[in-house]
Amino acid sequence: MKTFDTQSVIAVIGAGAMGAGIAQVAATAGHTVLVYDNAEGAAEKGITNTAKGLEKLVSRGKIDAETRDGIIARMRPVNELDELADADLVIEAIVESLEIKRSLFTQLESICKPDTLLASNTSSISITSIGAALKRPENLAGLHFFNPAPIMKLVEVVSGLETDPQVARTLHQLATDWGKKAVHAKSTPGFIVNRLARPFYAEGLRLLEEGAADHATVDALMREAGGFRMGPFELMDLIGHDVNYAVTCSVFNAYYGDTRFLPSLTQQALVEAGRLGRKSGQGFYDYREGAEKTAPATLDDDNASAPATITVEGDLGVLGALVERLRGNGTQVVEREGRGLMRVGSCTLALTDGRMATERASQDGIDRLVLLDLAVDYSQCTRLAIAHDQRVSADELATVTALFDQSGIALTRLDDVPGLAVMRTVAMLANEASDAVMQSVCNAGDADRAMLFGVNYPRGPLAWAETVGLDAIHKTLINLQQSYGEERYRPSRLLRQKVFAGERFHD
Repeated sequence: MKTFDTQSVIAVIGAGAMGAGIAQVAATAGHTVLVYDNAEGAAEKGITNTAKGLEKLVSRGKIDAETRDGIIARMRPVNELDELADADLVIEAIVESLEIKRSLFTQLESICKPDTLLASNTSSISITSIGAALKRPENLAGLHFFNPAPIMKLVEVVSGLETDPQVARTLHQLATDWGKKAVHAKSTPGFIVNRLARPFYAEGLRLLEEGAADHATVDALMREAGGFRMGPFELMDLIGHDVNYAVTCSVFNAYYGDTRFLPSLTQQALVEAGRLGRKSGQGFYDYREGAEKTAPATLDDDNASAPATITVEGDLGVLGALVERLRGNGTQVVEREGRGLMRVGSCTLALTDGRMATERASQDGIDRLVLLDLAVDYSQCTRLAIAHDQRVSADELATVTALFDQSGIALTRLDDVPGLAVMRTVAMLANEASDAVMQSVCNAGDADRAMLFGVNYPRGPLAWAETVGLDAIHKTLINLQQSYGEERYRPSRLLRQKVFAGERFHD
């Protein structure tokens, strides 16, 4: 089987931002890279743009001029496909069209050596479908980089039905040698990242559509409590609603209308109105000059005094870190046996389990219940979402707010929705990752790595679920499903199996 070293010639077809970026990655690793584009002058332009980007790195002291010159010298424009005959690997980064890709790879089979590996940078088209037109489909795999390719670490190595496993392993090793975090994926709709990321957008949209909070508030919660670099609405604005909506529709249709991937009418309306996000000047946010920035909703303590003492009853699980933070900021903590609750004044605080506060207070016989959302790190978070039952008064809520203010945590009250914001999102991300593992799309480690390095999540969804407790995640999903009566929230069979067996996804 073919192996690669710096003497191996790499070809990249398509000299746009993605193709040129992939070419830069290969050239940086020491390969001669042949760059082809069927648009006249596009290959030269792609290399010129790469040189400009590298010049900025030189000016910032990130690389030296000699390194820059070496990278550019190894990137060579070619004018004809026939000039790729000696390439050891050809990576296609062209328009997302099955027929065009099939035609291109069919031509390449007749031009290149029999052992040349062929790779598609497609983000959505089936590798199996592309390979069906080839004489040697075993030599074809997906090599999905993320934009911008020189910066983003993740590469999904995607195997079609006919892909030789050794070819996938070879490309995985090559991507690793190029400094990337490579993961194996089976050719299914969305591969890993575009499939597993759907709940991040979907749960944010649902919170907005149900009136739980406005878009700026949800974004603030996902950043300041969840630890995500961007909230779902600002990220959709950045990606472009036309692109994000199209991916959601593609995955939804590919899975025969599975409601887990149901597109949003709200996002559809934005696309129809031409409010595509940053690139059009308006999306969920207004980017036009002079537009006011929307502030998140934050509770005021109304000059209430923080209680000097709180009572903790039983094991609070992940909320234990929050208690230690409160203790470190001067709050006296009395510990008693109990069922995992915190008493603050006349209120009872608990971590959300996927039920509405009103529902849980009634079912569990708890008076004046305040539910707390999940945070990625309670010792560092600066905001938390809460919901409470109808018996909590304004003065009682102000006392709770003062307690958190004292420790530097802003509280945001959501309408009494099941699962609040971060918890329901993390539960759904973990659930989707569990299904992907169960269906052999990837293994648990690669599911987590893909989301860490492909979309910069603060934690991999399965590792995060294990930190919270798989039982707590499972219970949240069960309660969400019961609240909504929808298949969308059904727990993955593999997750259920892990919970009942007392097992984990990671050793």
